[in-house]
Amino acid sequence: MTTIIVDAQRTSTPHWPVPQERRTVTVLFADIVGSTALVDRLDPEDVRALQRAYFDTVAGVLHRWQGVVEKYVGDAVMALFGARHSDGFDAYRAVRAGLEIQAALDRRPMVGDSRLRVRVGVATGEVVVDLGSAVSGGHGVASGAVITTAARLQEYAPPGAVALCAATARATAGLITQRQLTPVSVAGRVPPMPVWHAVGPVRPGTDRHDGPLIGRRRELATIRDQLSRAIREQDPRWISLVGPTGSGRSRLLHELTRGLTTVDGMPVRWCVATCQPYPDQVMAPAAELLRGLAGVRHGDGPAVVHDRLVAALASLFPPERVAAAIPTLQRFLTTPDGSSAALAGAAICRDVLLRLAAHQPLIVAVDDVDRAAPAMSRFLHALFSTATARGLPLALITLHQPQWADTRPSPARRVTIGPLATVQSGRLLRHLLTRAGQPVTLADRLLHLVGGRPGHAAAYVRSIMDGADRMTLPLPEAVRRAVCAELDHLDGERRAVLMAAATIGGVISGGAVDRALGWASGRSAPALRGLVAAGLLLPRRADGYAFVAPALRQVAAERLPRALRAVFGRRAAEAPPLNTVRPDAALPRDHAAADRAGSGRAAADRAGSDRAGSDRAGSDRPGSDRAGSDRAAVSGSGVRRAEVVPLDVVRARDGRLDVVLAVPPSGPTDPLRRGLPSSTMATSPTAPTGGANRSLGFRRLRAVASAGDVPPTRASATPNNAGGHWPAAPDRSPATIRAVPAVPGPAGRTAAAGAPPDVVRTGPRPPLIRWPTGLAASA
Repeated sequence: MTTIIVDAQRTSTPHWPVPQERRTVTVLFADIVGSTALVDRLDPEDVRALQRAYFDTVAGVLHRWQGVVEKYVGDAVMALFGARHSDGFDAYRAVRAGLEIQAALDRRPMVGDSRLRVRVGVATGEVVVDLGSAVSGGHGVASGAVITTAARLQEYAPPGAVALCAATARATAGLITQRQLTPVSVAGRVPPMPVWHAVGPVRPGTDRHDGPLIGRRRELATIRDQLSRAIREQDPRWISLVGPTGSGRSRLLHELTRGLTTVDGMPVRWCVATCQPYPDQVMAPAAELLRGLAGVRHGDGPAVVHDRLVAALASLFPPERVAAAIPTLQRFLTTPDGSSAALAGAAICRDVLLRLAAHQPLIVAVDDVDRAAPAMSRFLHALFSTATARGLPLALITLHQPQWADTRPSPARRVTIGPLATVQSGRLLRHLLTRAGQPVTLADRLLHLVGGRPGHAAAYVRSIMDGADRMTLPLPEAVRRAVCAELDHLDGERRAVLMAAATIGGVISGGAVDRALGWASGRSAPALRGLVAAGLLLPRRADGYAFVAPALRQVAAERLPRALRAVFGRRAAEAPPLNTVRPDAALPRDHAAADRAGSGRAAADRAGSDRAGSDRAGSDRPGSDRAGSDRAAVSGSGVRRAEVVPLDVVRARDGRLDVVLAVPPSGPTDPLRRGLPSSTMATSPTAPTGGANRSLGFRRLRAVASAGDVPPTRASATPNNAGGHWPAAPDRSPATIRAVPAVPGPAGRTAAAGAPPDVVRTGPRPPLIRWPTGLAASA
């Protein structure tokens, strides 16, 4: 029987527009060694007590490391990491959970003299996740071969050990100490499967920043000016350095710590910490700040830690206060969790920073603060508020992604890091390739893949060094993990909008996204604006968007199941419906006024297309009207070449515009479908401009009289004339129907990508056309 345990925090959104996703998850499979023999020799009541102790221990560890129990199979437990949310460290958390399960079971007393030993297998791979089941607690959350792989791996783990697959080993390299074993033969798998054993966690080292800083000069100057003013004026400032993963936030911070060492001759003290993915150590960044200012290193013994803390605090506190604070700080450095003892140590650490700032200008920087626990956020806010109240020369820098939801104080300055320019990206790639001993000619092929993100450039070069195919240049696993984490910061609606947008070619429009998702027109607009604010989309022209990085578009599209991807693409390719008709009375009555109302560029485009259309619409085309094809309708400042259909076509449909007018891009005009006479259409074919991704937008219709047509009579009026919109004036010339953009805007504005070119859909929306009094035959 399948059992789902879901964190209540993650079930706040009951409906997800995309019900299933293809996701890379990490699966943990744990099973008791020799459970059959153990159960056979125990009383049933003892068996029940043993199972409760075992399942409670395992479930508690998994919950602490943000895993979700997907199944209990006999004595085995299967858990998923990253099935619903991912932070890019799912494999790391799964391995840490496996190691802690082993340690917790060793410590926990069981029934009588019984001692439980378990095997743990951890595998990483792609699955299809039923998001609705993951939220509501249904069955069969994930499906994929990686589940079987995890079950097989635990069979090859010694009792008390954690076995890893190759993908998990790569994802945790540098975070987990590993030992590779001889590949094992698994039934149905060729060749043998490589296996690693996890030994224990290691603290990640700091990134190397030994190359030149390329670009970012303006951002660097802005931040240095803000920091200098905070110190010079003794007016604390909070600076938020905002950018997506791989944008180079940490690199910019490194440049600041190396370059800004004095202000007006006064030496500046830096305290820097990074929020690591340790959910069990919520105050670890504060402990890291204390280690930095006291010079305490990881691995120092208690005596060394004591001496260095005393030396750091001696000049800041009275001796009796130092003696009282040292034991609390030592415990805080050992276990910086959320306990009351740790919070007391964090309060002393905050007081140390404030007293240090009173003696010397201080800059406190915290990287990846979007990973920080609420307790750490409160620590930073209290530090800044107290420094502001005291007027201390202190500045605070936090580095985070755009979607960080923490509320920063109002005086905070936000500095956004955008993509590198193309020239700068090329310089960076050539530098990285040269340092890696790779041909610099690869820079041209990598340039369009990195999307202006230095982190992506470094990951691609590293993957080439590790043997990636230079012809296909697959997306590096590190980039994929980081991009998946960016997507999972979004709520369900914005994530669905982003994935639907990834299936649309070229510039993305809100109308195309609405059609792909089957939404009402305009529903995706708030989500698209939110994606721009989150740094995932860039605005293009008046109503279009583009992805900030190719990797983001690729991952977003690949997260969709194949069938849903095809549905989104087919819907987005459908032409937008025409649902608006402008009364003719609101339009200029002569072509001179129409030309004056349009913009110069629009008039030039219209004149060129009309001349081309008139050349093609010669006397050999039945029903053609050269004079009519030379005219264009103007709607505000948005002008588009117009297709012309005689009014008797409309009258043939009882005066309603419910036909589809299809105009081929070139060549003779095809007959109108849906039973319309083929000889009633005269048009200037429109050639697409701007590539295959440009198509016609929403259009309005206007009536323009053309000579030679028979005017409508009162006897031919339809019931739609009851409102008096079609006065029977026998001396008035009938009109032709012309299409113009529905939304006024600059000429050349494109519609939703994927819409078939030269297609106008019309729908009934009476009153359709109002005949103004005195409409001239030449209007």
